[in-house]
Formats: sequence, structure tokens, C-alpha cells
Amino acid sequence: MKMAFVYDAAYPWVKGGVEKRIFELGRRLSNRHEVHLFSLKWWGNEDRIDGIILHGIGEKRPLYSKGRRSLNEALYFSFKLLLGLKGSFDVIDSQVFPYLSCFSSEIRSFIGKSISVFTWHEVWDKYWFEYLGIMGLAGWVIERLVSKLPGKHIAVSQVTKRNLEKMGVNAYLIPNGIDFEKIQRVKASRESSDIIFAGRLIKEKNVNTLIESVKLLKEKNIDVKCIIIGDGPERRNLERLVEKLGLEKNIVFKGFLEDHDEVISYMKASKVFVLPSSREGFGIVALEANACGIPVITVKHDRNATCDLIKNGVNGFICNLSPKDISNVVLKAINRDMSEECRKIASNYDWNKIVRLYENFLNEYV
Repeated sequence: MKMAFVYDAAYPWVKGGVEKRIFELGRRLSNRHEVHLFSLKWWGNEDRIDGIILHGIGEKRPLYSKGRRSLNEALYFSFKLLLGLKGSFDVIDSQVFPYLSCFSSEIRSFIGKSISVFTWHEVWDKYWFEYLGIMGLAGWVIERLVSKLPGKHIAVSQVTKRNLEKMGVNAYLIPNGIDFEKIQRVKASRESSDIIFAGRLIKEKNVNTLIESVKLLKEKNIDVKCIIIGDGPERRNLERLVEKLGLEKNIVFKGFLEDHDEVISYMKASKVFVLPSSREGFGIVALEANACGIPVITVKHDRNATCDLIKNGVNGFICNLSPKDISNVVLKAINRDMSEECRKIASNYDWNKIVRLYENFLNEYV
């Protein structure tokens, strides 16, 4: 089978969840199929990576503007895709975000008589209005229009599948995954911690609430060490909060770590992973933490897909988004050995298993 993935960024040059999904699926599928990736040109002189044939349809542009996804970049990519997505393919799998490119893909699929597949990583629905105010109406309408495009639709999480069903879309669930065996081979860091967080430092991650929970623990004379991995527009505000609360000896900012194995090594040297996100399209990092043998604490929210990965009291805990609740659950998690169940659940999401689901989908629907 000849297939093409479509997205405006590419792994390993851009290290995001969508990019990683395409890379992990693509390199495994390339053993049995011809796999192409149409993206902006983030790479140098390479024409393929791990069996995936690369097509740079335009020069790379900043994905974000003032902390938000760039509309100009999305328009640019959509235009370049309309001109550059050439060739005959059995299937074209377009990642839905940032939406506009889906229309270009559909036009090219129609011309080339390819089957269109749209992979949904999130459904924003009313969140558009929280994000952009009245201007969010345009995003809401475009999202609805994409949901009506002919072709097959994939959801990467139960939350996204349910939200698509509310819009009248019958979506096939194919979750994200992890490289379970590779994670097992990574050695634990010599720098241990009680609590760890890893992710982009944006408001929706609510890392400020995690910091405030550490303060509550300290007030109870429970001295914990928390490592925060990642960067983003909220980093300076979070550092100020740590200084204000006098937690400089308790909380360490590591910034963005280029080597993903280093992130895993810090997880393996910690006791609990806290992901207090109010919006999470899937939560690969939670599975990675489970694969390291540590429980995950996340928060109840309609847009937090990580909740579907956590069995309360088995491989982690789900609590309310408050410093008090998080601090109470942290104490539970630290004092309970959940490592065996954590690894068992995480192993079900190994990419080798996920790629079989994807191939079954292709065989059945394409």
C-alpha cells in the first residue's frame, strides 16, 4: 500500500506528540508499505528518515505567534500543500490540526482518487470561544466543516471519539503509543525526586497548581523535591511563583531537554508524575511515566484525555484541580507501590501494538 501522512511539522526536528505519532507509525509501516510524509521542510539534505520518504513542500515557518498557533503559518502550509501534494496514493492521512490543510488534502485526494483519512487529536468545540473570544466563531465553524469532509476519521483518545460522536462523526479509535521496550532500557538518573512534571509550560498545564501543592506539603513539614521539565511562555511566571513561596530548595526547573532518554531517566528516579492539565489531547507523557513504573496524578476535566488512561488507585489517581487535592493524592501515591500495574497498563500501548490497529483499520476501511 502507498500512503502519505500530512502535517506541518516533522519529528525529530519538532518534538511534539503529533509529530512523534507520525514518525513511530510511519517507520513501522515502512517495513511493509511505501510511506511518505508531506510537511514543511524542517530537515536539511535528507530525503528520508527511518524508511519514511520526506517531501518538503515549503520552507519552515514559526508554528507559534505570541504563544498561540500561527494563523499565517496555517494558511501558508495549506497553500503549499495544495500545490505540493502530488502523486498517486492509496490513502492520505491528514492530521486535523491546524484544520485548513485538511481542505487542501481533500482536494488532492479527490484529484488523485485517494482515500482521505483525518486524524483528530482534539476537538475544541466551545473551547474556541475561551481561546479567541468572539473570533473563536471562525475556528468553531472550520472545525465543524472539517468534520463533514468525506473520508474516514480517526480519534486518538476516547475523549476525542466521544466529542466527534456528538458532532455526528463516526470515528475509529487508534490511540497514541510509546516505545515500551526502549523505555525499559533507560537507566534512572542519579538525581532523584519525589514529584516530576514534563511538558510545555503553558497556562492549560496548570503547573502553578502543582507548585502551590508543594507549598502545602511543606507547610505540613513534608519536605519534597519536585522536578519540572519543559519550557514555554509561562516559565518565568512559574519561577517567580516558586521564589514568592520560598520553594527554591524544593522545586528545580530543568528547562527543555533535547535528549528524550534524559527525560525518561528523571522519571525513573522519581516517585510520582503529576499532570494537572485542564486540556490534554492524549497524554503520551503519562504513559511514559507509567512505563517507568511510577503512578500518574491528573485532574478531572472534560478536555483532559489523560483521565481515560488512568485507573484510579491502580496506575495513578484522578483528583480535582486544587493544591489541596493534589497534595493529598501525592502523599497516597508516594506511599503506595503501584509500579507493576503501571508497567502492565503502559505495555498495552506499545507502538508495535498500535501499528497493528492502524493496519487493521487500513485493511477494513481502505
